[in-house]
Amino acid sequence: MDHFQHRNGRLYCEDVALDAIADAVGTPVYVYSTATLERHYRVFSEGFEGLDALVAYSVKSNSNVAVIRTLAKLGAGADVVSEGEMRRALAAGVPASKIVFAGVGKTGREIAAGIDAGIHQFNAESEPELEAIARIAREKGVAAPVSIRVNPNVAAGGHAKISTGKSEDKFGVPIDRIGEIYARASAMEGLAVKGLAVHIGSQITELAPFEKAFAAMAGLVSELRAAGLAVERLDLGGGLGVPYDGRPVSPSPADYAGAVRRATEGLGVQLIFEPGRMIAGNAGVLVAGVTYVKEGVGRRFLILDAAMNDLLRPALYDANHDMQALANADREPVAYDVVGPVCETADRFSAEKTLPRLEPGDRVAFKTAGAYGAVQASEYNTRPLVPEVLVNGADWAVIRERPSYEEIIARDVVPGWLLC
Repeated sequence: MDHFQHRNGRLYCEDVALDAIADAVGTPVYVYSTATLERHYRVFSEGFEGLDALVAYSVKSNSNVAVIRTLAKLGAGADVVSEGEMRRALAAGVPASKIVFAGVGKTGREIAAGIDAGIHQFNAESEPELEAIARIAREKGVAAPVSIRVNPNVAAGGHAKISTGKSEDKFGVPIDRIGEIYARASAMEGLAVKGLAVHIGSQITELAPFEKAFAAMAGLVSELRAAGLAVERLDLGGGLGVPYDGRPVSPSPADYAGAVRRATEGLGVQLIFEPGRMIAGNAGVLVAGVTYVKEGVGRRFLILDAAMNDLLRPALYDANHDMQALANADREPVAYDVVGPVCETADRFSAEKTLPRLEPGDRVAFKTAGAYGAVQASEYNTRPLVPEVLVNGADWAVIRERPSYEEIIARDVVPGWLLC
């Protein structure tokens, strides 16, 4: 469910017409719904009522400080994969004690920053990383809290590029070596080993891969404890899919929570979750303007002012976002190839997309663009980064400005020898 609905022929975000935002800010522009962010967080977190659970929002899905703060005010923690994301989470008001630092390539500086901040835990993904965390922690005279990420060899995810739990993937340590690695880490000065972590992929639309991974992790907890090792926490990651095409998607958060409860009953661990797309995806749209309608040989092209550098998912993941016209939805339907202005063949959002007949100056909204949209945007072709807007009822605010060309160009530095 989201809070983007047509009223009297106009598409609204909560109580604000999207074309009013577009008139004021210009297009393209990302628009997020506070009500949707809050609802999705509550729907997910309520599934674990009565359990010792930390819901750590995956900052990489949408890292705007206003979005993070919206969730932090509801009690969310943060799952981060860089020092920059950690700094954003702290700036947004997430307590360090609710921050989980993941990622396969943490630098020494990032490890030190996490230790200094007093984060909840590092999710360590290799033996060299465990050694690095231990060394830096010893230098600081502390023991760093870590959980060890396991690669369970479970294939899952809506695209090969977002499947992270197969044996050939770069993430985590092999499941058949976790016993020896966990024991070695537990004896290592500078580490306070807390538990296990797993994350098998993103945009998962079946319950079976989750159930397989959860069962494997529950079994590992029992095996490690039987070997005399302490396991206090179990981080089960994120990965729940969202309906990019507008159709309902399974499993639901309730189905997911049920699978977790069945697998972990009686384990007595703190459960940690890292939802991102499930919370932010349907909470945002990308509003774009129609620049031209071009009649090709056998195809009709809808050329927008948004491009692949603004919304990369179609080019990167072959994603197909549902689209809606901001107005005039009752016009006769027309099939378009929807493309952007960037000089790349990959700058195509959809083929044969049926929309109301559109003309230059009309506007469309890409649905389910709140996750992995603005965060993956670039200034390719020296196109300014897309601004972001947050709506709250009848109020709205720009939460990231569109930079001017002068600001973009001023970031480049011409060396002295070229000024002669």
